[in-house]
Amino acid sequence: MKRLAVYSGSSRGKKPLYEEEARKLGKVLAEREIELVYGGGAVGMMGITANAALAEGGRVTGIMPKMLQEREIAHPMLTDLIIVDSMHERKSMMADTADAFLVLPGGAGTMEEFFEIFTWAQLGLHKKSIGILNIEEFYDPMLNMLDHMVYEGFLHESYLSMIQIGTDSARLIDNMQEYEPPSLERYINEPEDD
Repeated sequence: MKRLAVYSGSSRGKKPLYEEEARKLGKVLAEREIELVYGGGAVGMMGITANAALAEGGRVTGIMPKMLQEREIAHPMLTDLIIVDSMHERKSMMADTADAFLVLPGGAGTMEEFFEIFTWAQLGLHKKSIGILNIEEFYDPMLNMLDHMVYEGFLHESYLSMIQIGTDSARLIDNMQEYEPPSLERYINEPEDD
């Protein structure tokens, strides 16, 4: 794993532990010489992670659409800032550039990015590791929903193994580096014969 795409909020959240863990992640990435690829903002969880990686001498690439360049306050100190035309181009470039994906707490945009990359894995469009840093059980409701999708027959249980979940960034990255994608034989649950 040479480049890790991190999806996270442009807000800091309410709990100090969110910021603390975002800083730890940035430091771990720099120490392991894993380049951070992210949305390019200087604010919120994304800015905290980028600042921590940069402070430790890490490489950080931001990918930001023109329309968000001022709104999200583009980070002025990145190793590389790539300005693209659209959100679609941003997400596509992040997916192509990264060797794996990690999700920190965030809002609807972070959820959308996670579900898109998770869906692409289910469809076999990539075989890259996906990790969720579940700080303060932030993602428990979403993980419960995924279990409910399995229970109700809308998500094949084997797809859950595509997601690595952890509360410690260093340990989670270790698990992500050891990830072996499951073989994909079907996309839907076929009805059982009576």
